[in-house]
Amino acid sequence: MPPCLCVQIFSHRGTEAQLIAVSAKGIKITGLKTNIMNEVVKASSLSKKQTMASLFIIGLLFFIFGFVSWVNAILIPYFKIACELSHFKAYLVTFAFYISYFVMSVPASYLLKRTGFKKGMMTGFWIMATGAFIFVPAALTRTYEIFLIGLFTIGAGLAVLQTAANPYITVLGPKESAAQRISIMGIFNKGAGIIAPLIFAAVILKATDTDLFAQLSGMSVTEKAKALDELVRRVIVPYICVGSVLIVLGFFVRYSPLPEIDTEHESEELAATNMGKKSIFAFPHLVLGAIGIFLHVGTQVIAIDTIIGYANSMGIPLMEAKTFPSYTLAATICGYIIGIITIPKFIRQVTALRICTLLGTLLTLLIIFTRGQVHFLGHTTDISIWFVVLLGLANSLVWAGIWPLALDSLGRFTKLGASVMIMGLCGNAILPLIYGWLADSFDVRHAYWVLLPCYIYLVFYAVYGHRIRRWSA
Repeated sequence: MPPCLCVQIFSHRGTEAQLIAVSAKGIKITGLKTNIMNEVVKASSLSKKQTMASLFIIGLLFFIFGFVSWVNAILIPYFKIACELSHFKAYLVTFAFYISYFVMSVPASYLLKRTGFKKGMMTGFWIMATGAFIFVPAALTRTYEIFLIGLFTIGAGLAVLQTAANPYITVLGPKESAAQRISIMGIFNKGAGIIAPLIFAAVILKATDTDLFAQLSGMSVTEKAKALDELVRRVIVPYICVGSVLIVLGFFVRYSPLPEIDTEHESEELAATNMGKKSIFAFPHLVLGAIGIFLHVGTQVIAIDTIIGYANSMGIPLMEAKTFPSYTLAATICGYIIGIITIPKFIRQVTALRICTLLGTLLTLLIIFTRGQVHFLGHTTDISIWFVVLLGLANSLVWAGIWPLALDSLGRFTKLGASVMIMGLCGNAILPLIYGWLADSFDVRHAYWVLLPCYIYLVFYAVYGHRIRRWSA
């Protein structure tokens, strides 16, 4: 074998390099790739310190996801009043926010392939910041459609971040404990969700607003327009602050010690298993898992974003009802804590998934069919609203259970597979609209029927669907 000289030649894109062996016989490309700015590493090669630092940084990202996402729970009734909307139109808040996941997820996967995780996350934060700043002209003109554009843009940035963060946390350790790690991230996410509606309500709502809302119907057209203009412009300062913080966070993630994890290369065994597979649609457990995510996130956002309206239907005013999303999220956090303690030491993550999906099915039936006044936590309500709160517990480990099952053995298809899973988040856009249509057509209680087929499918995936590895007639 003739002697050769190894040199590194960088591609024009500036993100990859190829190792080229130069010999007397010419130039031979060996195909070894490395990232210029950050060394791409295998998750298994990370030290415990690196893994813990990575978990903390990704946890911060999940906190941001939660804060920005779950503030919609208060935005829906807020815009319903300020922009004079029907139930259906009010739930366009969630539609505009989450349909962006469907539009942006696949482009996000290609962005991440080109830039790596860190630069991709920075881009996601900056897209979100742009969406936050769009709220300023929307509030100045009280134009609901511009608010929806802003929400869509924020959701597009989140789609990039979610496409990066979820597979990252899934592969950052043994797959048997992936649900445990995702549960830890869930505490960050839902913890932010508990405080976000409360902080937002404290900033934009006043103690006198209950009287204002009661007086709106008796005002003249001019007086009403002036009052609503003042109400909606309260979002300007908060969203300028949010946009500024998101720009700073983009720089933070870009220059953080977060390592780039290699998800592109497969072991010999996995490569042999995936030989001949040309697309992600060759993995039934992934496709069925994405459908599961679609239905799961829809049930989750319905449990949180509709509960204020459900409380209003019982005569509970907005200033009191604003705490109910926090109760639902607190129940979710309790589920996460149970998952962290029990998985995988006492139960398997797939067992936890089965328990949660069955519990969701039971609670849905209890919401629809049980009635009776109760006094609990200072509220006098129909008992059924507390079953809506408990949906938070039922939903807690579903996301954590589906992700590792759906991404199992994807190898080089991991990033694209993750983007398909993130596309499933458009369930947050579709299912609340169905709920809103049912609420307008029937009533807010019977609109919860939309949850039942969702949980039945999730039970199917937990019991059988995740084991399907080949399509058959």
